Amino acid sequence: MLLDAAREAAAESVGCRADELRFTPSGTAAVHAGIAGALGGRRRVGRHLIVSAVEHSSVLHSAELHEKEGGSVTRVTVDRGGRVDPSAYAAALRPDTALACLQSANHEVGTEQPVADVADICQAAGVPLLVDAAQSLAWGPVEGAWSLLTGSAHKWGGPAGVGLLVVRKGVRFAAQGPVDERGYGFENIPAVVAAAASLRAVRAEAAQEAVRLRELTERIRARVPELVADVEVVGDPERRLPGIVTFSCLYVDGETLLHELDREGFSVSSGSSCTSSTLTPSHVLKAMGVLSEGNVRVSLPAGTAAEDVDRFLAVLPGVVTGVREKLGAPVPGPAGVVREDELLVDALGKRCPVPVIELAKVIGAVPVGGLVRVLSDDEAARLDIPAWCEMREQEYVGEEPADQGTAYLVRRTS
Repeated sequence: MLLDAAREAAAESVGCRADELRFTPSGTAAVHAGIAGALGGRRRVGRHLIVSAVEHSSVLHSAELHEKEGGSVTRVTVDRGGRVDPSAYAAALRPDTALACLQSANHEVGTEQPVADVADICQAAGVPLLVDAAQSLAWGPVEGAWSLLTGSAHKWGGPAGVGLLVVRKGVRFAAQGPVDERGYGFENIPAVVAAAASLRAVRAEAAQEAVRLRELTERIRARVPELVADVEVVGDPERRLPGIVTFSCLYVDGETLLHELDREGFSVSSGSSCTSSTLTPSHVLKAMGVLSEGNVRVSLPAGTAAEDVDRFLAVLPGVVTGVREKLGAPVPGPAGVVREDELLVDALGKRCPVPVIELAKVIGAVPVGGLVRVLSDDEAARLDIPAWCEMREQEYVGEEPADQGTAYLVRRTS
């Protein structure tokens, strides 16, 4: 009875029928089960899957597995704000398309996606759309004619270890493993009940809290570039979630910046390559083509006080300056003495943001029109050097293979 009541409460919040919703051990499990089941149910149609380039890793891992098993995947690109163009989904549809996936909002930069428009396009083509709604369910139901939907309780303040999967009536679905509560053994009734109750509770205050948090995140978006030099605020400036704001700082090691902010009492996240064990940039920032070094994601939970935001803004400039000084970052000032038409910067073996720092130090030492060739074996350089060129209004010429690493060519324009 408790399980059924929790399912009905969650279904009401999601905007579906109770018999269309089942709880899973996590949001990731819901994604994997949803994609596998939808692809299995439409196997006779074909084995083509469409995803966006900024989906959560659980979706992208499912896509990679699908490719390994002989399926095909189209990855739809995004603009610099992290948003897909619905027409790109329309162009990606094929006669053998079995499923399309699109997140409701991005987990790293907060950009909201045009789910309703994409759902209409998919529905007209007879293709189901799976929506990863983990980031947005706390703020309201997902609009549009979507076919499958997933969520994760801990994202809306519920307990960890509970996800949900919705499969609309009429969607062909062939489960590839257990997808309901009993299929995983004994149901975790207390966690399921808490997940449904917490979703209902946050929804009751969502409209009012969204207005307040949007004001606070807008304060951060506006003030950070004023307080800190060489900063890029990323994500769509308007179509975004209320409580997430993300920015990247030039000449800053993201992991070090996080540690220093933690010392000041602020727990933030980062999509910088330095915070990954693989030392590769965030796939979201990479797909957007924005700066990855010194990336900071600020997530404001419900109830965040304006005083805490003001203190963060007061502390941030000094923290960034301190990290830059430790790394020997360039200080804005007169251009260097012009000596050569081309300079070589050997940054082999050095990790972000050092290759960009070394580039910034010498760009003034070549004449306008001269080249700087940066040698680097850090994967992040492929993203951060072009991003630096755009921020500093220099020309990124391209890359060339080198005996070690890759040579990145930058032409001085001013």
